[in-house]
Amino acid sequence: MASADESTRWRLVAEFLKEYRWEPQASRHQLLTEEPSGTGDDRWDVLLAALAEHLAARDGRRAPTWADSRRLRRFWFPYNTPAARVDAFVHAPAAFRSRGVFLADHELEVA
Repeated sequence: MASADESTRWRLVAEFLKEYRWEPQASRHQLLTEEPSGTGDDRWDVLLAALAEHLAARDGRRAPTWADSRRLRRFWFPYNTPAARVDAFVHAPAAFRSRGVFLADHELEVA
């Protein structure tokens, strides 16, 4: 993800979410245990940590240890329009909200 542009990063996240969904629940946690390489952008590194915690929690598991310390000092709204900001502020999952990433939960739904 380090050399990818923002659009490609979102596609990679969507692809991962699709693959994760199809993985048997008993083995999904293995997809989250290894710390991903840094992206070169703190916001994206924190987003990946929030995503790992969010997915682990949905499966009744604890966040991977590598994700524990990742937090932003300033809020980040990846979809930064007035309507998207309000939607994200109201509907961001706890794992994202606690890290300062405001992304509406429906933005994490992929076909």
